Amino acid sequence: MTIKLKQLPNREAKKLTIAIPPQIFGDLEDYAAIYAEVYGSKEQPAALVPSMLEAFLASDTGFKRAQKERQQYNAPSSQVTEQ
Repeated sequence: MTIKLKQLPNREAKKLTIAIPPQIFGDLEDYAAIYAEVYGSKEQPAALVPSMLEAFLASDTGFKRAQKERQQYNAPSSQVTEQ
């Protein structure tokens, strides 16, 4: 059976624990401070990281091209059945 609406993606957030060098952490703190000045909303550096990663991945054209190629290569072949 097929329906028009595609299956919903997994919307459960995943937790990722990383260690970063002190310089990068300091830069994240500075970024959070500037973010607060610009938007009037104080956020912890960790709260900004997911959006930063999303923006980075979206702007990496080489990654997007390779990702598309992998998806095409790994996609199941469509099978047409005649009735």
